[in-house]
Amino acid sequence: MNLTILYFASLRESLGMAKEAVVLPGDVDSVGALRQHLSARGDAWQRLAPGHNVRAAVNQQMAADEHALAAGDEVAFFPPVTGG
Repeated sequence: MNLTILYFASLRESLGMAKEAVVLPGDVDSVGALRQHLSARGDAWQRLAPGHNVRAAVNQQMAADEHALAAGDEVAFFPPVTGG
């Protein structure tokens, strides 16, 4: 499955990229599975592991870890935002 992944704010800085295109194995079929797959890269990627405070959106709609992915989706990851 082909996806586009976007990284925002401090994630973009710590991962050293704002965007990537990936081809995923067949068992990576949800946001949570994608987070697990990416976090297996190690080091800074561990910030994306399930259970860490990172938000996700699929095709510009907020998505939980259970959200199913489809070929061509755009997935965005970003840290929680605080304002004042």
